[in-house]
This record gives sequence, structure tokens and C-alpha cells, in this order.
Amino acid sequence: MRMKRARIGAFTAGVLAILLSASYVPAAKADSTTAASNQIRAELEKWTRDFDSRNASEVCSLFAPDLISNFRGEPEDTYNSLCANLQMALADPAKAYHYDLEIKEIIVSGDVAVVRLVWTLKVRPKNGSEETKREPGMDIFRRQPDGSWKISRYMAYEAPYP
Repeated sequence: MRMKRARIGAFTAGVLAILLSASYVPAAKADSTTAASNQIRAELEKWTRDFDSRNASEVCSLFAPDLISNFRGEPEDTYNSLCANLQMALADPAKAYHYDLEIKEIIVSGDVAVVRLVWTLKVRPKNGSEETKREPGMDIFRRQPDGSWKISRYMAYEAPYP
């Protein structure tokens, strides 16, 4: 009888230890996931400000050197080609640009994160009417060796604007 109670006590203590340790691990993981999500959100918001203010020296800072991007109907881009296109667009004085950002969700797993979002781009030529493009997409971020988060892959397409 004594042996049975000792085993039940040991079993109960083991179950409690597992439950306590299991509840602790997700809390720590949730904190790091929240921190990563906040960093990624801040990077996307910074990029929006940099683009809208024509800050050509910073507009490529969101992207990792190994970037591969796909936009429906366009050739695949690399870091160098995308940055050249962004800087060329920002240098064009005949057009004004404004991006609005809508983050649908951020999913973080270790050193990789997926962001589902929608960019709304407004282009206003100096001598024309404003054109609005809605661009849903998915960005894959990777944590860089310096701890920053950069877009390593992305896919986007132009959707009909309601």
C-alpha cells in the first residue's frame, strides 16, 4: 500500500512538473514571437515612411541580400534589380508616390517569419490624375546575423481596386 502511494505521489509530482514546465516554455516563446513581430512591423512601417519621403538611401534596407521577389506579370527580381527599380522610381520628379500598409498577419517561427499584407500604392503624375493600385502579397522575413529582420522572399500581385 505504501509503495502504491509513493508511486502515485511520484507520478503526480511528475505530471505537475511537466505541466509547469510546459506552461513556462510557451510564455517565453510567445514573448520572443511578439518581439519579432513588433520588429518586423516597425521595419515595414519604416520602409513605408522611407519610400513616401523618397529616401532613396534607405529604401533598400528592408530587403536581404539574397532577395528573390515575384510580382505577377513581371520578371523575377533580385536585391540589385529591385533596388535599382525602386531608386529609379523615387528619382522621377514627374510622379509622386504614396504607399499605405495593411498587415493582415505575422507568423513567426524561429528565425523565419511570414507576413501576409496588402500594399495600396497611389501614383500621381504631375500632369495627370491619381492612379491607385492594391497589391496583396506575402513576405518571408529571415532574421539576419545582426538580429535584424529582412525580406528574403516575397510574392505579390495587383488586385482589382474596389
